[in-house]
Amino acid sequence: ITGSRTRTLQVFDTELSADTVEWCPLPQWSHVLACGTYQLQKGDDKQTAEDTAPSRIGRLYLFDCNPRPSFIPPLTETQRIDTPAVLDLKWCHVPISERPLLGMATASGEIQLYKLMESQQGTCVLKCELSTELGPDRLALSLDWSTGRGESSDVRVVSSDSSGSLTALSLGEATLTTVCQWKAHDFEAWISAFSYWDTQIVYSGGDDCKLKGWDLRMGPSSPSFTSKRHTMGVCSIHSNPHREHILATGSYDENMLLWDGRNMKLPLSETAVGGGVWRLKWHPSQEHLLLAACMHNDFHILHCQKAMEGQDAPCPVLASYILHNSLAYGADWSRLPLSNSTPPSPQEPPRTSVELTESGGHLRIQYESPTASFDTSLEDESGQYIPEQCSLPEKSSIPDPFTSPARDSQSLSCLMASCSFYDHMMHVWRWDWSPEEKQKPSEPTPLPEHSRYDGL
Repeated sequence: ITGSRTRTLQVFDTELSADTVEWCPLPQWSHVLACGTYQLQKGDDKQTAEDTAPSRIGRLYLFDCNPRPSFIPPLTETQRIDTPAVLDLKWCHVPISERPLLGMATASGEIQLYKLMESQQGTCVLKCELSTELGPDRLALSLDWSTGRGESSDVRVVSSDSSGSLTALSLGEATLTTVCQWKAHDFEAWISAFSYWDTQIVYSGGDDCKLKGWDLRMGPSSPSFTSKRHTMGVCSIHSNPHREHILATGSYDENMLLWDGRNMKLPLSETAVGGGVWRLKWHPSQEHLLLAACMHNDFHILHCQKAMEGQDAPCPVLASYILHNSLAYGADWSRLPLSNSTPPSPQEPPRTSVELTESGGHLRIQYESPTASFDTSLEDESGQYIPEQCSLPEKSSIPDPFTSPARDSQSLSCLMASCSFYDHMMHVWRWDWSPEEKQKPSEPTPLPEHSRYDGL
C-alpha cells in the first residue's frame, strides 16, 4: 500500500503551446475547466525587417468535466475561442451578476473578462464581456483577483506586464477601470498577486530578481518592502486563503520560499524543487497543501505544515506528477468531489498501449479519436484491469476533501489539471493520499542550467 499516488485520467492535445489551466472555483460550476495557449508565429522570410515583429496567437479552451468513472473520458470540450496569446487565466472567486467571470491576460496587452453563460444546447460557454488595454507595446503577463477569500465587495484585479509595470483595476457594474498603474520592476514583471487577507496589499515579482510589496493606500510611489532573497527572476506568488500572513513565492532559481507577510526579511522556509517555479497554487480547502508547476522538473505537491508552524525546514514533496514531456507551466486543483467507486473495466482491448512506471501496474493509454484526447487505465503484468481503489483504504474512510479537513487519520482524493508547453498537452489526473501512511518524500533531482526565457 502506498500513502500517495497519482493517476492520469485523460490527456488532451491543445495544438498550440499550453501554459495555463484553471478550474472554476464556484461550487455550482466546479465542473468547468479553462485552458489557455500561447504560440509565437515566426515571420515570413520575404517580409522586411520592419514587419518581422513576432505575432503571438492563442486559443481559449473550455471543458466540461464529469469525473464519475462510468463516463470515459471525463472531459468534454465545449468551446474554443481564437484569441491573442494567453499568458494567464484566473476565475473570480465570487459570482458577478450571479455568473462566473474568467479573467485573461493576453499578449496584446489586454485584460479580457469572459462571462460563463448557458448555451442553447445546455452546455456552458464563455462570452467576452469587458476588455481593458494596459498600454502600448506590452504583454500582460499575469492577473489575480482580490476575491481569494470569497469577499465580494470592491472586486478588483491586479495585473503585471512586460514593461515592468503593475496595474490595479476595479470592476464596476459594466466596466473594468484602471485605478492606478506604476513602474514596479526593471525588465518583465512576471507575477502580481493580492494578499487575500488585506486586499490593499499587492505583491509582485520581476525578472530583476526582486520580490516587492505595495500598499495601495499609500500610493504606489515606493514599495512597502523589497526582497532580494530569490537569486533569479521571481515568477510565482500565491497568498494562502486559509492562513493569514502566509505567502508562497517561486523563482527561476528553482526554489519555493514560504513567507510570513509580517516579516519579509527572512522566509519561513526554502524548498529546492529542481525547476523554475512558474506557478504555485494553495489547495482550495487544505491550508498546508501547495501545488507547484516546476518548468523543467514536473509538478509537485508540497506539505507546508511544519514550515508554517515556524520549523525552519524544507516542505516535503507528497506527490509528483511526471508524465508531461515539456515545460510544466499551468496547474490547478479542482473543487469537484470525486466519486470513489470502482470504474467498469473497458469493454474492448485498446489499440495501443504505453508502459509507464507507476507502482503496481502499467498505464495503458486508450486513444479516443478524433477528439485529440486519450484516456488511461491501470493494468497489471498480465494485462488485467486494476480497479482504481485497489491500493486505498475502504471508501468509507475517504472523506470529500472539500467538506472535511484532512486530519492525520483521513485520506484525500483530489482532481487536478496541468499543462505543458512545447508538447501542447493538458492532463487531467487524480491524486489519492492517505496521511497515516508515513512515507519518505522523494528528493527532487537538480536540473542543468537553462534559459530564463524558455517558452516566451
